[in-house]
Amino acid sequence: MARTTAGSLVQASEAEANLRGLFLRGLDGDAAAYRQFLQKLSAHLRAFLGKRLFGWPDEVEDLVQECLLAMHNQRHTYQLDQPLTAWVQAIARYKMIDLLRAKSSREALHEPLDDDLAVFAESDTDASDARRDLAGLLETLPDRQRLPIEHVKLQGLSVAETAAATGMSESAVKVGIHRGLKALAARIRSSAS
Repeated sequence: MARTTAGSLVQASEAEANLRGLFLRGLDGDAAAYRQFLQKLSAHLRAFLGKRLFGWPDEVEDLVQECLLAMHNQRHTYQLDQPLTAWVQAIARYKMIDLLRAKSSREALHEPLDDDLAVFAESDTDASDARRDLAGLLETLPDRQRLPIEHVKLQGLSVAETAAATGMSESAVKVGIHRGLKALAARIRSSAS
């Protein structure tokens, strides 16, 4: 057991040294090192957050992206005499707490609905109208937003499957969904006014 712990500590210190070296080279203007740092850090964050948010893979992936963005924007706050992974994990913990607070407050607003309510009664006309309206709204979006929404939100494909099907990167798929849904919400609000 002591061997496993010692091996884990060696791996952790090697990961720290590797990440820190890439990060510092990135801060000095080495774009390739910074890109490599972000890739390695993504894997580190997925593992860190995945252990804590088990069963919420979509939230983990979204949180990884939020953490990377926060770390990029706050990179000037890193203190060189501190371990990089401690700084990274502190930011990740804050982002995770924000997510859990938001989920908690949203869940508190939900009231359970009975399945026999009239709201759940099926209507072929309503469903047909909704499909037509949704198709019309989606057609107003550019392909880089429309396709990710259709694949992930309507067809149920994963972000990775959508990226492979569309030739977009996974990040571009996520950004397309976010921006597309935001644009659709704005169109719906403006048409309701």
